[in-house]
Amino acid sequence: MPLVIVAGGVLLLLLLIVVGKLNSFFSLIIVSLVVGVAQGLAVSDVVQAIERGMGDTLGSLAMILGFGAMLGKLIADGGGVHRISSSLIHAFGRRNVQWAAVIIGFAVGIPMFYNVGFVILVPFVFAIAIQTGLPLLYVGLPMLASLSVTHGYLPPHPGPTAIAALYQADLGLTLIYGTAIAIPAIILGGVFFSWTLKGIHPNPPAQFMEVETFADEEIPGFWVSMFTGLLPVLLIALASALAFVLPPDSAVAAGIAFIGHPVIALLISVLVAVYTMGLARGKTMKVIMGNMEEAVRSISMILFIIGGAGAFKEVLVTGGVGDYIAGWADRLAFSPLILVWAIAAAIRISLGSATVAGLTTAGIAMPLIASTSTSPELMVLATGAGSLMFSHVNDPGFWMFKEYFGLNLRDTIRSWSLMETIVSVVGLLGVLVLDLYV
Repeated sequence: MPLVIVAGGVLLLLLLIVVGKLNSFFSLIIVSLVVGVAQGLAVSDVVQAIERGMGDTLGSLAMILGFGAMLGKLIADGGGVHRISSSLIHAFGRRNVQWAAVIIGFAVGIPMFYNVGFVILVPFVFAIAIQTGLPLLYVGLPMLASLSVTHGYLPPHPGPTAIAALYQADLGLTLIYGTAIAIPAIILGGVFFSWTLKGIHPNPPAQFMEVETFADEEIPGFWVSMFTGLLPVLLIALASALAFVLPPDSAVAAGIAFIGHPVIALLISVLVAVYTMGLARGKTMKVIMGNMEEAVRSISMILFIIGGAGAFKEVLVTGGVGDYIAGWADRLAFSPLILVWAIAAAIRISLGSATVAGLTTAGIAMPLIASTSTSPELMVLATGAGSLMFSHVNDPGFWMFKEYFGLNLRDTIRSWSLMETIVSVVGLLGVLVLDLYV
């Protein structure tokens, strides 16, 4: 019955948005109320779950998305995006620009939560697409597939690292095995799959496509632009790397952890961009602040929609959907690798969050580690791959992709949701192949 209620809620959401043309945020809140009551929750508990879901989701994302939008706007207006994209196009050539996008997505994705990496990378996607005349999805999907795969199952990303700790897996081996699996997943789900989407035509909000062109002497150098754009990545990666070698109770470790927190890293990066992309380019502080305010206004509705998706997810969690799936999965007799992938996939499809799906599955499957000879590193990867399965309307990432790229629900499912499904299935197949040799 819980799964029937979830399916009915998703169907109602689609009807409200597609048929009723209702705003996505209002639709998500209405469906959250209906699904919560249908699960037997008291109305007051449903309202509290909605408030908690919005608060928890936006509490962690509001500043990240806000600072990310400001950083992207500053780099775009200062000519940094133009410089980086032009240099990449020149280095790789127009025909190979997808591989440049994959490399950037991979480098950014390992240390960063998906949402942080998304808002940092999207301006580069739009700039490259405009300068080359290539379709947005042709450029964007490989980059975002790379970002998603690293988010799902590559340490030192926080999610896979936490799963590895629960399974007591070796992080180095997990990273080596995971990289071997990530490469075909990204190529198939990002590069090759994007070639099949020529019939989808994104219509992103105008402010995202306003990429200025500059004379060469007007814009900062490549390395200044790269440093400014990737500074949050560098700070977060530094904190992740040093956490393994510094004593956890040392003052240096505390300081590094502070500047490596995504919010602080982005704040520092915005302040650096104010100088490198603003003051150093001869702009006044008044103009710079006005551009930053404009950037935040441009994502206000996106914030509400993401908060609505968080509310829907929290109602499902409060109603016990995850517990139901866990109990159901315990009665199945699958290979441990297929089992943890299936559990994570079911929780991901039901609840929306890849991190919640991965960590919940790890908690369920921990006893399997002691009773099987399966490699704990492969268990981490199977769990992470399952946690990426078929992102849809209850996943904030789904709505970010939809709104930034200006797609309707049908085309978002055809592109984003199927890309996530491909990288999830390829990840499982890669794990099963490695299991023959490990």
